[in-house]
Amino acid sequence: MAVTEPLPGDFGLTRIEGVTGRFVAAGQALVGDRAPVQHAFVYVGVDMVVQAMPSGAERIRLEDASPVVQWSSGCFDLTDMQRLQIINEANALVGTPYSFLDYGSIALAHYRIRPAWVRDFVADTGHMICSQLVDEVYLRAGLHLFDDGRLPGDVTPGDLWKLLNPKRVTSTDRDLRRLANG
Repeated sequence: MAVTEPLPGDFGLTRIEGVTGRFVAAGQALVGDRAPVQHAFVYVGVDMVVQAMPSGAERIRLEDASPVVQWSSGCFDLTDMQRLQIINEANALVGTPYSFLDYGSIALAHYRIRPAWVRDFVADTGHMICSQLVDEVYLRAGLHLFDDGRLPGDVTPGDLWKLLNPKRVTSTDRDLRRLANG
């Protein structure tokens, strides 16, 4: 059953319409992260979310955000203190710059051809795409969403969707990932 009322500290996954959505979906498919979502944000309560956008991370009303496909509600056993920390960290990242270069870095990492200087450059800029913001907020709150050896920030919206929907990962996705990883 879909959760329609998120708790503060939950993250939401959405679709992006238009050219940008198709661009993100194509990029995710190229790295084996096909998913029905292309965007993520953190619910900070009082009908507000924090999301990374090309103009920089922003806090907006939930009703002004893209419609949610899935909430993380109920997927993680978060304490009230962890939820508060997630909210505080999300709010602290408002204004963080965005960079499409991060998508390229994630793709290079996926294919295991990312030079160290690219990884270091992207990490040093402090830029974040939407899924990186979600991953970083949870990491700062002491919650590691991924335990598969990836570097923090090497996360797409498709990765977050797969985290919430492990049984929906298809055999084609697994085969593509196996081929890409040798």
